[in-house]
Amino acid sequence: MKKSLLALLLLGFAAGFSIQFPARVFAEAAENVQVAMQLLKSKASTLGTPTVNGQEEVVGKIVPALHFGATKMNNNFVLVDEVQKEAGGTATIFVKSGDEFVRVATNVRKDDGSRAIGTILDPKGKAIAAILKGERYYGEADILGKPYVTGYEPIRDASGNVIGVYYVGYLKN
Repeated sequence: MKKSLLALLLLGFAAGFSIQFPARVFAEAAENVQVAMQLLKSKASTLGTPTVNGQEEVVGKIVPALHFGATKMNNNFVLVDEVQKEAGGTATIFVKSGDEFVRVATNVRKDDGSRAIGTILDPKGKAIAAILKGERYYGEADILGKPYVTGYEPIRDASGNVIGVYYVGYLKN
C-alpha cells in the first residue's frame, strides 16, 4: 500500500504537479501575509491611536518617535516579536522621517544577525511607491538582498496623515 501511494505521488509530480506546487506555496504565503498583517494592526490598535511625539535615536539616527497610545515603538520589539511568535515570518514598524521610512521596530535580521533597525524602506521599491500614494502594497519585495512575500500598509495618525508603515513578510524559498 505504501509503495503504491509513493508511486502515485511520483506520477503526480511527473504529470505536472510540480508546476502547480510553487503557485500553491505562493498563495499560502500571501494568505499568511494577510493574516499576519491583521494581527499586527490589531495588536497595535489595542495600544492606542498612532502619533508622533518627539524624537529618539535609533542606531545613531535621530528620527521621530512613533507611539501607539502611550507605547513608544522606537527600539521596542515587543509588538513585532509577538506577531512573529504567533504568525511566523517577520514584522516591522517604520516611522516617516522626512522623505524616508525608517525601521524603528523589527525582527528582520541583517546578515550579522542583528535587528535591521535604522535601515530604510527601499526608496525605489514598489512598496514605497504605493505608501506615498496612501495605498497598501502586497507582493514580492527585496528586503536587505533577500526575496520576501510581503505586505505594507500606511500607519495614519488621527488626522489621516501617513506617519509610518506596517510591514509583514515571509522569506521566499
